[in-house]
Amino acid sequence: MLSIICALAQNNAIGYNNRLLYRLSADLKRFKELTTGHTIIMGRKTYESLPKGALPNRRNIVLTRNASAQYEGCEIFTSLQAALDACKPEEQVFIIGGESVYAEALPLADRLYLTHIDATPAQADAFFPTVDYAAWKVENEVTNPADEKNECPFTFTDYVRA
Repeated sequence: MLSIICALAQNNAIGYNNRLLYRLSADLKRFKELTTGHTIIMGRKTYESLPKGALPNRRNIVLTRNASAQYEGCEIFTSLQAALDACKPEEQVFIIGGESVYAEALPLADRLYLTHIDATPAQADAFFPTVDYAAWKVENEVTNPADEKNECPFTFTDYVRA
């Protein structure tokens, strides 16, 4: 099963200067709960944005054009297809970014775990691809207000391919 997980602003923005756009504690907690114990695939820049490198208790796969690259605690592949081919059919695989990896994986994905942020950033340089939501069915949706740990209102929406 191939899933995509991402937090995106109203304009599909997902990052600026290799950083997340908003501080949403609940989104980070949800990300951890959903991905722990599973496989995560990310691009090199996403890996480099992680504060402590490979995420614990997950199989970390990094995509990079540099086949000789080495990242501690990670497997390296030069293409998304090669990474997916190295995963077992029963493995739960999450695409965690960035922009080009999301765009390549979207047509292949079975599920989307999206956090729709009720805001538009002043600056962004990475965007989630346009989703044809008619091809997806909402399985679960939870709206959350802004609070002391979450700077904007947001909605967790889980989609399955229709």
